[in-house]
Amino acid sequence: METLQNLKDELRQEYETTKRFIDRFPEGKNDYAPHEKSMKMMPLATHIVEIVGWPDTILNTEKLDFAAGDYKPLNLTSGEELKEKLEEFYTQSNAAMNQLSEDSLSGKWAMYMGDQLLADYSKYSAIRHALNQLTHHRAQLGVYYRLNDIPVPGSYGPSADEQNV
Repeated sequence: METLQNLKDELRQEYETTKRFIDRFPEGKNDYAPHEKSMKMMPLATHIVEIVGWPDTILNTEKLDFAAGDYKPLNLTSGEELKEKLEEFYTQSNAAMNQLSEDSLSGKWAMYMGDQLLADYSKYSAIRHALNQLTHHRAQLGVYYRLNDIPVPGSYGPSADEQNV
């Protein structure tokens, strides 16, 4: 099995789907949240865009330590900024994956909060986790869109909006 090629293909497909969602990001709705405990729409969309860059980070580091300040969340304010960062992060992750060998996927990668180990992955597992997170949070954004009467793009086939149902 060509695990690396499958991972590259999946990243490209998830990027293309994510791009359709980000292209529909509504201006004037940055602070919308369906519940007081929910993320606001712009931080959620920003997080989705950041996840597209995670394969680059995973492949070029051995760990991420939140306590050490290894992660600094972006603060984007417009749909245009979301689109620009999405392109930048996809280009970086795609380039990192194109420099990778199949054997490199078994390398280790971990997340820490200081001395506390949060997650211990192979590089492959960390990238799979990132792609799962991308799907999860993009689905959340789809719910936000639905609640605001914004047509939801299809992810793995046409959405109800694309079928004119």
